[in-house]
Amino acid sequence: MATKENPPNMGIKPRAASEQEHEEPFPRSSEPQARDRYSVMAVLQQPHEEESMAKAIRDHFRKMKRFLHMPTMESYVLDSLDKGSDEYNSEEDWTSADFNYGTEGYDADGHEEQKLAQEGSETMPYIDESPTMSPQLSARSQDSGDDGVSPTPSEVLLPGGENDSEKGLVMRKLVLSGFLASEEIYINQLEALLLPIKPLKATATTSQPVLTAQQIENIFYKIQDIYDIHKEFYDSLCPQVQQWDNKVTVGHLFQKLASQLSVYKAFVDNYKVALETAEKCQSNDQFKQLSKELKVKGPKDSKEQPTSVTMQALLYKPIDRVTRSTLVLHDLLKHTPSDHPDYPLLQDALRISQNFLSSINENIDDKRTPVTTPRGEVRQLVKDGFLVELSENSRKLRHVFLFTDLLLCAKLKKTAVGLGGKNQQYECKWYMPLADLVFPSLEESEPLPQLHAIPDDEIEDMKGKISCMKKEILKEKKASKGQSRAIDRMKKKMFESESWLLMNSPTIPFRVHNRNGKSYLFLLSSDYERSEWREAIQNLLKKDLQTFSLSSLELQVLTGACFKLRTVHSIPVTSNKDDDESPGLYGFLHVIVHSAKGFQQSANLYCTLEVDSFGYFVSKAKTRVFRDTTEPQWNEEFEIELEGSQCFRILCYEKCYDKTKLNKDNNEIVDKIMGKGQIQLDPQTVQSKNWHMDVIEMNGIKVEFSMKFTSRDMSLKRTPSKKQTGVFGVKISVVTKRERSKVPYIVRQCVEEVEKRGIEEVGIYRISGVATDIQALKAAFDANNKDILVMLSDMDINAIAGTLKLYFRELPEPLLTDRLYGAFMQGIALSDPAARENCMMHLLRSLPDPNLITFLFLLEHLKRVAEKEPINKMSLHNLATVFGPTLLRPSEVESKTSMSLASDIWSHDVMAQVQVLLYYLQHQPISFTELKRNTLYFSTDV
Repeated sequence: MATKENPPNMGIKPRAASEQEHEEPFPRSSEPQARDRYSVMAVLQQPHEEESMAKAIRDHFRKMKRFLHMPTMESYVLDSLDKGSDEYNSEEDWTSADFNYGTEGYDADGHEEQKLAQEGSETMPYIDESPTMSPQLSARSQDSGDDGVSPTPSEVLLPGGENDSEKGLVMRKLVLSGFLASEEIYINQLEALLLPIKPLKATATTSQPVLTAQQIENIFYKIQDIYDIHKEFYDSLCPQVQQWDNKVTVGHLFQKLASQLSVYKAFVDNYKVALETAEKCQSNDQFKQLSKELKVKGPKDSKEQPTSVTMQALLYKPIDRVTRSTLVLHDLLKHTPSDHPDYPLLQDALRISQNFLSSINENIDDKRTPVTTPRGEVRQLVKDGFLVELSENSRKLRHVFLFTDLLLCAKLKKTAVGLGGKNQQYECKWYMPLADLVFPSLEESEPLPQLHAIPDDEIEDMKGKISCMKKEILKEKKASKGQSRAIDRMKKKMFESESWLLMNSPTIPFRVHNRNGKSYLFLLSSDYERSEWREAIQNLLKKDLQTFSLSSLELQVLTGACFKLRTVHSIPVTSNKDDDESPGLYGFLHVIVHSAKGFQQSANLYCTLEVDSFGYFVSKAKTRVFRDTTEPQWNEEFEIELEGSQCFRILCYEKCYDKTKLNKDNNEIVDKIMGKGQIQLDPQTVQSKNWHMDVIEMNGIKVEFSMKFTSRDMSLKRTPSKKQTGVFGVKISVVTKRERSKVPYIVRQCVEEVEKRGIEEVGIYRISGVATDIQALKAAFDANNKDILVMLSDMDINAIAGTLKLYFRELPEPLLTDRLYGAFMQGIALSDPAARENCMMHLLRSLPDPNLITFLFLLEHLKRVAEKEPINKMSLHNLATVFGPTLLRPSEVESKTSMSLASDIWSHDVMAQVQVLLYYLQHQPISFTELKRNTLYFSTDV
């Protein structure tokens, strides 16, 4: 059976190859279209208040996925959430709102409107009933007035001396303040929905009604009742929060609110009818325009104009609110002492809410229509994710879905449909029944097509730019005290940069073949990920599978169902994260891989270590091969640099020495993965100063390892050596004077050894050496061991390179000195090339002679290493990235005052440090004598 690719009768126009080459790898949003004005709109667009919603609508589902662990909520998310408004597409409104009890949405660019007749009425909304976590309250700078409530009042900051009970009561006010602010917005949204009812009812009795009385009832069913309930709740809660003390009770208010949830039951039961009616009424131009232009006013302290929101987006709000109310009950209980009068009342309110949500979901489960296979069985989604496909020798981002009987490759696209908005939908590029899928042997596989690889320096340069953008966004947030258009623009630019990185970084090939010869090639960034996909497919291939062909309609239904079934909702880039999400770890992870047990027979075994960086995984280190054993004892230590990392992986391989087993994709011998496993890098656990031992179990194999983490700010500290007879941690001027040399002996010997036998080593200076070997060399140099030359000749070259890096890192003062750090940062930022040249050369002349001579010596060595880039893959930019932050760092005092956020640590001037070293590496050879004698450069003091 041939692979199926977009049948001609399925309504999707095939693209020519030339068109596909220019296909956008990521969907773009468009500007909202201009709208006409109609008569009914004149009634609705009366000025209300100058306050605006201030972006409170956008991304109302952004946190749901993380906080509400909801595997059964996908139908609801896709049928209800994706009916966003046009405002979600604007460049200004795609970031998350300031208010706290929001939920996670699908898209990175912005929410989109669905075609309601097809998507909105397929199923009832499913509401998660058991949130296990609550979002952290984000600070919101806000002046508190007499009639407003500040979510983060200055008087409730947690003092260090309070006991847990007092801190809990303080947190109660923070929780209530944030919820009260979002409740005000919710009431404004309900008011906007109620506003058109009166004029619509007035026209219903005329000869030309906009809607009939029954249609009005169907669309706005129970909205007035819900508004009355929440208005009363808000009016009662607001003075309690404004006049706060530890004796204030609010439990009775939440208990009463929960007891009125039956109104929501009626609303949910009618929700499908409301959406279908609203969709059908789009044929009336006046109602169509009205449904686009509902005006929602914002909080009382807002100075913006009312915001336009679609009716479909507002109709979703009551359902969203049920889950938010449950979230706040969890938080209040968490921070309410068990002996407080509110505690039993809040428990009762939570019980009522959970019972209500359970009853709703039981009814919804019975109404779901599963996707079925041609044999009448339920087709289940096994795995999905974003992969880079190599198509027509061009990289394309695809969302790949593995079902129990087929593999489907889809493109996420946007089309104008429905209410004049934009609809994100999947377009099937191809699908393959698993009965036709095979993994050919190495001898049968095709060679990898010629692929234009992005140079490493461009990849590293992009990472640096992304880090700088993060830094600028943080600065802007501090300056503007919240969201601004500038922040939105910077986030959009950062998303584009991260998307480029995601597209161009993967290089590990993963092929799937059809029995009739057609094959497809994906590029992955991690062998771990490739192994997961292969294993998932191979497990399904063990079943009794039959080939089949899908009709146009069946394929359309299946592609549409992908929205309901997908588990990966957004492109895996860091710009998609919420502000209150963990930024990951920045610094160094020290890992000792001890041993492994559980192998059934002797083999040649080794491990590789991976961590995530910028949204994808990269291999960071590799142990030596332990030959012919069932219990390898590696006991090797590695230092791994973390760049916003959240996950750590270990893969265990059997080394294959059979040269006939070559992978034609990359012409390398294919080693067998014996097992793999991963752990989350929990900042609370990992950031202990002590070693933490752990075990990862994988396919019956247990790998034992230890790790500890050193943050970036801690790694900036340079501890002087207590033993002044050594070389590590001793001032370079002291060492050169003692040795009566111009360049320290350790630098000369390491450079000589690298140039003798490591200059063509792939990844030299980038690949980590074994930490125990590095420590042995460090001890030998410190002790002035007479056998040091013998040790160097026998030592792994990566350990020697690591020893040289460690020497410069442990200098009490960086090689380019603390005193000149700021001047180097200013000099490299100069725009005029001549001014930059004069400044940068003058700064070199200002260095102490031992520092300058050693720097020039190292500079020429690194240039010679870069000359072998075609072999060792180490460009000038790569070398500058490795050595720049080591040779040029801010002083400990400066770093303490300037680096206050963990996510800012890595990006703090790192790009500039790299650019300083790169400038000198790209410069023509610099002579110490000529530099000191040359009078062309400025002679003024720095």
